[in-house]
Amino acid sequence: LSPFYSPELIVDWWKWSPAFLILWIPGGFRITCYYYRKAYYRSFFLHPMACSVGDQRANRIYNGEAKLPWLFQNVHRYFLYLALFILIPLWLDVLRAFNFGGKFGVGVGTLVLLVNTVLLSGYTLSCHSLRHLVGGKLDCFSCAPMGKLRHGIWERLSRANHFHMVWAWTSLFMVGFADLYVRLCSMGVWIDFKLL
Repeated sequence: LSPFYSPELIVDWWKWSPAFLILWIPGGFRITCYYYRKAYYRSFFLHPMACSVGDQRANRIYNGEAKLPWLFQNVHRYFLYLALFILIPLWLDVLRAFNFGGKFGVGVGTLVLLVNTVLLSGYTLSCHSLRHLVGGKLDCFSCAPMGKLRHGIWERLSRANHFHMVWAWTSLFMVGFADLYVRLCSMGVWIDFKLL
């Protein structure tokens, strides 16, 4: 199953592609992502100023995300919660891809789905909001319930967060390639070669 269509939802009342029932979640997660926000705020709106980008209106003050339409950006953490649930069926699809008629096997498509899901998981789990959820709001880990465990998870997420940009771009291109690969294999244009 293509990553754009996973999990497979078929309902009588929906007349369009079932992918639209799912894609708003990862789409909203990416659009409100802190990394992407920085990129498109500076690229398209020239605000707030980056080192090499000048402000077009000298009297304008950056107000953050306190007014519409930027207020919408604050829903990022809720898209994170939904994106975490979307990873579950993607990993189940990877496990199913190792099943070749009841026997273990590995094909090129198996590896494509595996790499895609690893990259999407890396992008989702390196998110700033997840890091904040685990321990960003704490002033004292040793004073908090399960503080040592939370600190360990927070440290790992912080290390992964350094590569959030890499996870963002590689996962974006890979999910597009994985969808294309599955689509072309299902149409008979490409052959999914079995490796093991």
